[in-house]
Amino acid sequence: MREIVTIQVGEFANFVGSHFWNFQDELLGLASDPESDPIFRNHNLNMDVLYRSGETQQGVATYTPRLVSVNLKGSLGTMSSRGTLYNEGSSSRSDSSTTWFGDVDTQRSEPRKRNLFLQSLYEEEQKVGKEIEDKDIVGSLDEEVECWTDFSKSHYHPQSLYELNGLWMDSKDFNNYGIGKDVFSEASRGEEICDRLRFFVEECDHIQGIKFLVDDSGGFSAVAGDFLENMADEYTNVPVLLYSVRSPMSQMSPKKTVSNKLHDAISFSRLSSLCKLFTPIGLPSLTGSKASKYLNLGDEKPYRSSAVYAAALHASTIPFRMQPTSSNSSEVSNSMDVNTLVQLLTGRGRQNIVAILDSAMPAPTLAGKQLENTLLTNLQSLTPEVNEDVEDNQAVESMCILGALRSEDKEALVSEVKNAVDASYEQAVTKTKRLFCNLSVSRCPLPVPLPFPSIFGNLVGIKGEILSSPVSDSLYRGSLDVHSIPIAARWRSSSAILPFLESRMGHLEKLGIQWGAMGSDVVRSWGFGREELQEMRENLSKMVSELNPQFFESSDSD
Repeated sequence: MREIVTIQVGEFANFVGSHFWNFQDELLGLASDPESDPIFRNHNLNMDVLYRSGETQQGVATYTPRLVSVNLKGSLGTMSSRGTLYNEGSSSRSDSSTTWFGDVDTQRSEPRKRNLFLQSLYEEEQKVGKEIEDKDIVGSLDEEVECWTDFSKSHYHPQSLYELNGLWMDSKDFNNYGIGKDVFSEASRGEEICDRLRFFVEECDHIQGIKFLVDDSGGFSAVAGDFLENMADEYTNVPVLLYSVRSPMSQMSPKKTVSNKLHDAISFSRLSSLCKLFTPIGLPSLTGSKASKYLNLGDEKPYRSSAVYAAALHASTIPFRMQPTSSNSSEVSNSMDVNTLVQLLTGRGRQNIVAILDSAMPAPTLAGKQLENTLLTNLQSLTPEVNEDVEDNQAVESMCILGALRSEDKEALVSEVKNAVDASYEQAVTKTKRLFCNLSVSRCPLPVPLPFPSIFGNLVGIKGEILSSPVSDSLYRGSLDVHSIPIAARWRSSSAILPFLESRMGHLEKLGIQWGAMGSDVVRSWGFGREELQEMRENLSKMVSELNPQFFESSDSD
């Protein structure tokens, strides 16, 4: 077994994670349903990579994500931090402790009511006759979702969901590095979180890596940094794939402040030093981007934007759990583990650990020459501050295509996908030529679970095929109209990431390090001295010079 443990830190990371686990739950259901499409029943994916088997104290078998989720107190909505499967009570210290005799300030919020979707799940588990219509559920979710548990259909282990005790605040107020700098170390939080991770890691036979999602737009960046430092000491040989995920809402401010710019520089500097591969995800706006070509997206709703990022995350990580097969397998091709991907993207000449993630959702069909003409141009970068006009013949890529369609209603064979992609690169203009491109293929498309947001336009068919004419008058189609979609995701190690790196290096230098810098008091209040900042700046300059050999490091400003 080659297990992966997933960590989700912060609100938007948990929104993305909730959609991700919904996809996995849907795959599990379809694989065991004798009436589902054979393409789902024979997906050749090893779900044990992400899940653990267990049982409750009553002897009921369970199958839950190998997950540690960290968020603010009160962020779980109607869900208990113990999950829904295990009802043996909390193992935490009792609230009836009498070791404190001073004044007690009690903060209590009104219990939240389940929305229609959660009501339907509850009634199904209680074997209550189903009265809530699916169309009513789908229609209500867009307005009713307030937190990530509001649309989660997965069951979680009691060790999975961790709320930062003693921190009752709105996530909008937990908005900069300084606010989160001592959160991990205070009140035994760090020890408790690490114990939960240890629980999942120690039961692995041969862990292949840790997938770490962090909403690094605010204080959770500092929490994640401290968590990663502890992990580095204990799990030295376990590669960490780190995704910094940001919602469009977190980037709505028309002009970044000094504090915002320094936060971005320090957050990236610290987090990137604690992982094997760093992938920034989160455009300032999805509306109007290529990602919205066949989708209707709203930047103001994390429920919607996180679905797009979760789909790309699912597609890009599928090779980690493909069943090893012969080269002529009919269902999957080219499985790989986490370490192989890291070596592929970071070990071919340039030591660049910052990757770009692209996605095409839905991916175009292979009919005629459509794929050659549109797949590469349909891929939209989900990574911000990328220069798409750069020519980089040293770029390295790893692409995964799921559920490609030969025509509007016919699934493509693995060999057909390979041939079409090879042809598309051979015919590509110079700008899209690469040093090396790895391709993994799965015939299993992305399933669309019931609580998936209604973001598909009326040119998307029931199998995610792109239609030549609108299928209905409705501009918003959801899981009742679209059951699955073909999707392509691509990791890139390319000099196109230079603007992202250079902006952070420049802001750190000008606003935090130079004598009289406008943000010197800010970074000092966050606990960073000048020497530490200079070390960060040196590491950033090395990253830039790896991708731009002409980069001349300016003399130190001392």
